[in-house]
Amino acid sequence: MKLTLPPRISGRPLEVDTSENRQLIIIGANGSGKTRFANRMMADLGAAAFRMSALKALYGKDEEDLTPGSIDSLYREATGGGSTFIRNDIKGEFDRMLALMLNEEMLNLVAFKYSNYRRNEVSEHKGGKGGRESKMPVTRLDRMVRLWQRVFPGNKVLIESGRMIFGSERSDDTYSSSKLSAGERAVLYYIGAAMFAPQGATIFVESPDMLLHPSSIRSLWDRIEEMRRDCSFVYITHDLSFASTRGDGVTVWVKSCAPSLEQWDYDIMTSADGLNDEVYLAILGARKPVLFIEGDGVNSIDAKLYPLIFEEYTVKSLGGCDRVIESTRTFNSLRAFHNLDAFGIVDRDRRNEAEVNYLRGKKILVPEVAEIENIFMLEAVIKAVARHFHRDQNEAFAKVKKSIMRLFETDLRQQALMHTRHQVKKTVEHRIDGRFANIGKLEEHINDLCQSINPRGIYEEYCRDFRRYVAQGDYAAVLKVYNRKTMISESHVARACGLRRDDKDTYIRAILSILKENRDPASTIREAIRGVFGIE
Repeated sequence: MKLTLPPRISGRPLEVDTSENRQLIIIGANGSGKTRFANRMMADLGAAAFRMSALKALYGKDEEDLTPGSIDSLYREATGGGSTFIRNDIKGEFDRMLALMLNEEMLNLVAFKYSNYRRNEVSEHKGGKGGRESKMPVTRLDRMVRLWQRVFPGNKVLIESGRMIFGSERSDDTYSSSKLSAGERAVLYYIGAAMFAPQGATIFVESPDMLLHPSSIRSLWDRIEEMRRDCSFVYITHDLSFASTRGDGVTVWVKSCAPSLEQWDYDIMTSADGLNDEVYLAILGARKPVLFIEGDGVNSIDAKLYPLIFEEYTVKSLGGCDRVIESTRTFNSLRAFHNLDAFGIVDRDRRNEAEVNYLRGKKILVPEVAEIENIFMLEAVIKAVARHFHRDQNEAFAKVKKSIMRLFETDLRQQALMHTRHQVKKTVEHRIDGRFANIGKLEEHINDLCQSINPRGIYEEYCRDFRRYVAQGDYAAVLKVYNRKTMISESHVARACGLRRDDKDTYIRAILSILKENRDPASTIREAIRGVFGIE
């Protein structure tokens, strides 16, 4: 089936062929016009469109959708036809959907019983012993219950006195649908409502991830799509990790809308080589420049800190530094499509100035400290935290500085060795990556490397520099080269700043709390951290 998309600001409307891939995902930021876009598509499709919205179904008791084929319209038809199995005062799409299910169930039972009665009567009239009873047909209710129990194994559904009741295999207690969790009711609604969509319909699903646990979203919609293989599905969402679960479906990015013209600025998404689909979609939906960072996005310090510092960016965690660098490069290579800037942040670690300048030229921000833990140890940050907890800021910083300089002096040779190892490794990688006429030339080149690189000379130079930092009390220079994950706890900075517990987590939580609540020192901390990246 070919779907013609709504009018387009920048040219002719686009067409989407859903004959092979039955999913169309409409993405866009809040306020971009994606819901209005979907409404226009439904209006153009007329009776072939079917809308599902769990939010409206569960909480919009006074809202009615009386478009042909909708749940509300089907309920009105059923109650207007004089059915004796369904009340005419039910409100809310969810409860009406269940009522339609039960009504159909009762009508099927009556028809089944009457059919068997007539068969037996005819058989006996002909001198037989009664007809063979037919098998009870599988109903919508049967299929809904079966699929719902696959999503929530261990739960059971019963029909009692013309209503559905629920329970658990682990208990004899039962309860009505009103006692189900919001997620359980949403799944029940999506499964049941999808069964009422007309044959061959295009089903529009608003916020398909709403109220659902992330672990069940993919499997639920896979099962519903499998159940309605005759239908196409259009998902309208701004929680864009959902879009990456819909296989090879076509994704339409709605950027903006001109309501008075009934036109939209939109494009069909193309794949981004080297960039994870979920990441790509999340960036496009935000309408802000993106900042790729290291870490896992949940537990890493980077993911907790940087969104509070760089509030004008969409911050996305990617894991290792190599992915940050590659994703920034790839995303910026696609600027002709999305017109958004992408930057990355990686730790300085033991990179020399040439490496740092190269990365900064590729829009990778590298701080003037060795790693993220050192950012929390900046002089301005320590003083701001001490002021917040009513401690003398100069005294607090003096104590911390003394601890750090002592630690660094003790660790000096080992730090110099690690910096030397890094520089030698990078030099070898660069020098070995050449063309050689034969194996002999390669052997000759490798034998010359040790002499030309002179690792001992590099090591001794680092030792001299590091001793100078200690002698001059150059705290900023030490933070720039000192890699020690335990620095925060070993320096006792939390205690010096007046916190009750003297550990790393307590100190970091205090800083994050100040930034979140925008308390008085927040601007000082934010300015100091932005400054370490060269951002005014």
